[in-house]
Amino acid sequence: MGWATVFLAWSSLIGLSLIIALGVLIHDIILWKRMPPGPRPLPFIGNKLDVPNKHPWIQFQEWSRQYGPIFTVWFGRRPTVIVSDPNVAVDLLEKRSQKYSSRPRFVVMGEIFWDMSSILVQPYGKDWSVRRKAMHQVLTSRALENYKPVAEAEATRLCQQLLNKADDLDNLLNRFTSSIVFTIAYGHRIDSMQSPIIKQRMKIMHWNAAVNVPGRYLAESFPILKNIPDFLAPWKREVKGWGREEQMANAQLLGYVEEDIEEAKKPGARPLPNSLARQLLENRAADPASFALLRERDFASLPASVFGAGADTTASTLSSAILAIITNQETLHAAHAELDAVIGRSRLPDYTDESSLPYIRALCKEALRWRPVAVLGGTPHASTEADTYRGYYIPKGTNILGNSWAINRHESFYPNPDHFNPLRFLDVDPTSLAYLAKTYTSTTPQEKGLAHPSKLGHSSFGWGRRICPGAELASNNLFIALARVLWCFDILPAKGAVYDTYDYTDGFNTRPNPYKYEFSLRSEKHGEVLRAEFADAQDYLESNFPLFREHEIVV
Repeated sequence: MGWATVFLAWSSLIGLSLIIALGVLIHDIILWKRMPPGPRPLPFIGNKLDVPNKHPWIQFQEWSRQYGPIFTVWFGRRPTVIVSDPNVAVDLLEKRSQKYSSRPRFVVMGEIFWDMSSILVQPYGKDWSVRRKAMHQVLTSRALENYKPVAEAEATRLCQQLLNKADDLDNLLNRFTSSIVFTIAYGHRIDSMQSPIIKQRMKIMHWNAAVNVPGRYLAESFPILKNIPDFLAPWKREVKGWGREEQMANAQLLGYVEEDIEEAKKPGARPLPNSLARQLLENRAADPASFALLRERDFASLPASVFGAGADTTASTLSSAILAIITNQETLHAAHAELDAVIGRSRLPDYTDESSLPYIRALCKEALRWRPVAVLGGTPHASTEADTYRGYYIPKGTNILGNSWAINRHESFYPNPDHFNPLRFLDVDPTSLAYLAKTYTSTTPQEKGLAHPSKLGHSSFGWGRRICPGAELASNNLFIALARVLWCFDILPAKGAVYDTYDYTDGFNTRPNPYKYEFSLRSEKHGEVLRAEFADAQDYLESNFPLFREHEIVV
């Protein structure tokens, strides 16, 4: 073959490549023009250079002011539509949920690490529907009534621990939420954050975060790399190994509950505690056809998913609420006034008091709005068919992100959004609550704004068919923890401390970085009541919910 032939072949190949690249670029430019506007993307790399690695939701909020409530950001050639308005989010993700309830493809996290066992990454369809139905059956309002005594007892333990060791707030909040979640999920409680089961779960959560870091794995951009043999891909072997360890850990926890069920059948055995895993096992035994699509790995992941979704997020919201109270002391005084008027000093508040505590309920909602944990609305939705919205084209396979940070701070719905103001969620006229100080209600506007399209009044739990299935459980736990902690304590700024209420961790779920505080018992009478109720709570938990056999847990 002569040099002329080689030159001609290479010239033809390069020319063909340039024609293909030009065709792709023209296609992309036409698509850019048809989709919602946004920052100008660069050919082939999109807006990767424009999106900050730290706190991208703040930049997204700025872009929403420039481009409107719905705009497009390009990651490479893949479009992501960012929604920053409550009404637009409801229009797309709820009213058109049949088109916007799927998930993007997660090659590493979903297909290699989880082998598509987790409900989190399931695309919209029959497999997802089976999982969702199974979880819905055990997380209904009626089912959750069974777990309220657990949350009340654990909230009392939290207060007692704050009395004894208030300088360890983050650990105590984490233990409170972790023990509730494990007790509800498996019927076994947690006594310490040093527990082997917690260490194991934290290790698994670290892996979950590691496989979900944007740009870490080329296989997300080039899915064909998934097919490389394991012996040629150390990264793939590592991820698969993590997945196998999580699979074994989930199976072990479910196995404990299966043993509990068998043990409870023996004469003289103590009653079997309620748990999500028990209910799922009993539901499967009663109606195996409804669970036929689920492998054992899929089934075991259902109760395990409650920990990742419910423990860290509720602890983070509690930490934000306490920070807000410290920096807005008028809310502490109002909460104390309500608790004193409605509850008195002879007992702790419980769930039967919730309807009589409108200010505490409003404070919980404002905490969820003020600093949403899933600042970008959780895992992205994906469109399953092409659509047109407000004249803009949204192609099939587009990622959709609800920017909860911007939505929960939309000034038309939440005037003065930086202000932590429970009155905006109060469902009665504040002047009708005689126990609230007139100096507070007369000088603090309600700042209600437009009516939010969600009955919750905020968007912190997501939207439509992908809304967090444990939203009511999380709200229940938040209410009882704040009600009891506020009943017991003055929550005060530390002397000389300066607070930055925007100093939060980075990542998909955020929480305040450590801050200083002072907890002091409101009176000796409050302490006497707390100690008496703590003794009852401890007895209830120890009598009904054993610890895990922690010596068997591999960390």
